This record gives sequence, C-alpha cells and structure tokens, in this order.
Amino acid sequence: MAIERWNPFGNTVERWQPLRSVADLQSEMNRLFDGVFGHPATMVTGERLWAPRVDVYETKDDVVLSFELPGVSEKDVNVSITGDLLTVKGERRFEQDLKDESYHRLERIYGKFERTVQLPMPVQGDKVKAIYREGILKVQLPKADEVKPREIKINIL
Repeated sequence: MAIERWNPFGNTVERWQPLRSVADLQSEMNRLFDGVFGHPATMVTGERLWAPRVDVYETKDDVVLSFELPGVSEKDVNVSITGDLLTVKGERRFEQDLKDESYHRLERIYGKFERTVQLPMPVQGDKVKAIYREGILKVQLPKADEVKPREIKINIL
C-alpha cells in the first residue's frame, strides 16, 4: 500500500516519497562529482592530464586490469609496477590540422594521461602480461603464490 500526500491547493493527489528529497540531493551531488571526477582532467604544470577508466577483477590465478584507451597508439603507452601500484602513462595525440575546418565542439580530451591503481593483493611483478587491442589495454598480473587458494587434503581416520 502506498502512502499518498494530500495537496490542499489542488485536486491532484501526489504520491508521498519521504526520501525523495534525499534522493534528489544525492543525484545532484553525483552529477556534481561526475562533472569533476567522471572524466578526470586536471591541469598539472600547465599541461592538461586525463585518466583513463579502468576495470579491475580477479580470476583464479590472476588480477586483471582493463584500461580504456581509445585513439591511443600502443607506442604511446607505458606500463610500470612498483610494489602494489600499477601505473599506466601515455598520450593521446591530436593529429588534425585546423586549416579549413571550423570546429563547433571538441569534447574528447587529448594530451598526456596517467592512471595509478593500487593492486588488491600481492602479485608476481616479473610475470606481468600486457595486451593492447582495439583501444583496450589488458594487463594480467599473476597472483603471488601465498595468496593463491590451496586445497588441503583431509585424511579421515
């Protein structure tokens, strides 16, 4: 059964949602933060940096990170690992000449990028594999032996 709020100034009955104002506030805050952090681009030493989006998941043996890098050449990407931090750096180049073109909107971000991700568990840094295909950089990091699940045989007497 729904609770409905009576409106004394009209004949319309409006459904009362006690948490609507909280939900409205949350959606406005999300919109504000998405504007700032959703497409991260910051100015550092006069240069605009952006951070690619990443998915992090694990399989039985690996931790896998997938970075979205559309329009980036593989020669412009550098992956490094230090301790429990994996860093991807590079640059998306703007290679069009503005001779006769008249742009009305330019929303894509160009320039240098950097993204550092803290790894959720220890990995074997010397056995990292990176594959770049169709704008997706997939980095596979084998889990350290001490965090891999092990089966222990139970002897019944």
